[in-house]
Amino acid sequence: MNEQNPILVVGGTGTTGRRVVSLLRGRGVAVRVGSRSGEPRFDWSDRATWDAALAGVRAVYVVPLDGELLTEPFVERAVELGVRRIVLLSGRGVDVPGYGDVTSGVGATHAEGEKAVRASGVEWTIVRPGWFAQNFSEGFFHEAVAAGELRLPAGDGAVSFVDAADIAEVVAAALTGEGHAGQVYELSGPRALTMAEAAAAYSSATGRPLSYVDVDPEAFVAELVKEGWPVADAEGYAASVAPARLGMDAYLSDGVQRALGRPPTDFADIVWK
Repeated sequence: MNEQNPILVVGGTGTTGRRVVSLLRGRGVAVRVGSRSGEPRFDWSDRATWDAALAGVRAVYVVPLDGELLTEPFVERAVELGVRRIVLLSGRGVDVPGYGDVTSGVGATHAEGEKAVRASGVEWTIVRPGWFAQNFSEGFFHEAVAAGELRLPAGDGAVSFVDAADIAEVVAAALTGEGHAGQVYELSGPRALTMAEAAAAYSSATGRPLSYVDVDPEAFVAELVKEGWPVADAEGYAASVAPARLGMDAYLSDGVQRALGRPPTDFADIVWK
């Protein structure tokens, strides 16, 4: 990929996107950051920005807009404008009965995205990570972690947290290397931890005290609503944690090994920011 044929990273300022951008630039690959602050500007909700972001691009990393059905028209337009390789960030459990509601906003987004890239007629790779370990440092749990108490309706279910840096390496390999076309990479860490174990491991690695408190799902929703969350958003958050409570997020996946030829990074070995 030269300056005339950059790689577009949609969501290039997000948890995985900015890591992909950093990796590619470190390897001398021309990158275009797809974001509302990018140049040219990219905004999922403004289709008038799509063409400029895609101009001259030959490969795209697509981080979809959760809750919206925009991936299919974006992929179709990308192919029309000459994109020949697409790597899609999807979600774990898309094809697991009972894991989640595929008719929910996020579920429908992932289902639509996978269907779109499979039907695109170009090289595609789908990446399905489990829970990001970085939820503790920069994601969903950040505020609670900063306060020292993580309250979730996860019970004692274990989760095979995956390092966002591993996700980015898999994506970068699929964008620039060979042998990844038509692959679906399920990504996880090398072991599953309960939320209590993860909180203890995070505390040990960072020196920041963190405890985990299991909360009944209904009580959890009520707490969020009391904090000002819309009911639908609170219920959606609780629903996203339900697979962990039911023991459905403990399984280990081989995607990092298959894509990179090495084991995934252990939760205890992650470099926390």
